[in-house]
Amino acid sequence: MITASSEDLYRVEKKDLFASGHRACGGCGQALAARLVADAAGENTIACVATGCLEIFSSPYPDPNWRIPFLHSLFENVSAVASGVEAAYKALKKGPVNIIAQGGDGSTADIGFQSISGMFERGHNVLYICYDNEAYMNTGVQRSSFTPLGAKTTTTPMGNTTRKKNLPLIAADHGIPYVATATVDDFRDLQRKVKTALLINGPKYLHILAPCPLGWGHTGDLTVQICRLAKATGLFPVFEIINGKVTNVVKIQEKKPVEEYLKLQGRFKHLFKKGAPLKEVAAIQEIANQNIERFNL
Repeated sequence: MITASSEDLYRVEKKDLFASGHRACGGCGQALAARLVADAAGENTIACVATGCLEIFSSPYPDPNWRIPFLHSLFENVSAVASGVEAAYKALKKGPVNIIAQGGDGSTADIGFQSISGMFERGHNVLYICYDNEAYMNTGVQRSSFTPLGAKTTTTPMGNTTRKKNLPLIAADHGIPYVATATVDDFRDLQRKVKTALLINGPKYLHILAPCPLGWGHTGDLTVQICRLAKATGLFPVFEIINGKVTNVVKIQEKKPVEEYLKLQGRFKHLFKKGAPLKEVAAIQEIANQNIERFNL
């Protein structure tokens, strides 16, 4: 049950619990999201972070960027590690404490999916956050099951031929009490959702779109604009699912064609090589249209 007032949920003090000086690329959506999450969660938090970009650029010895307890685990088992931390706190009768498991799309949608599903099924009081940059960026921009249709990666050089896995809905189908999506351009919405999730007992899932300038092929100053276009096209719906019901959907104020989103990113450049958009663009537009209808955007 959520007990804090709406005003309290929007009030976040900047504490720099994820400090500056990290080694992320300029404009990294994941670095921005991690800082927003840490400040929203507060000092009484344990960060369990899977192998990946976030772990690499934020935790080098002797000066990690985390100012809260930090545990690094393998690609595939961060949910199991977070579950063990939660069980240990219960056994020792310590707490309460915020336990947040964090990973990219590889450790969420692919390698660690079994571990996440088990954590949801067992009912651990853990918030899982996925920083979705839509490929395995740390190991060379390989395709993941979050890679969208048409996107070029090093393992899909002609463009990805499959649709993106919809993990927020898969998480909700586990019967967990809270699922939400967010983007790094709207920090108030993102931080409110972190605080809301941490007030709820049980497993929670927050899916954050986190553009990667290197892997997506855009300049770092376009990160915020790309997030806004992802929402305005319908390609990334922003919503909450509370106890199985879709609530608090962010409506599209001015619908944009998917071309405006795609043309800013080098990973989709091949779709426009002949001047006119290829047939894949129409298929991507249809995905956006389906999202708009499904979530009443």
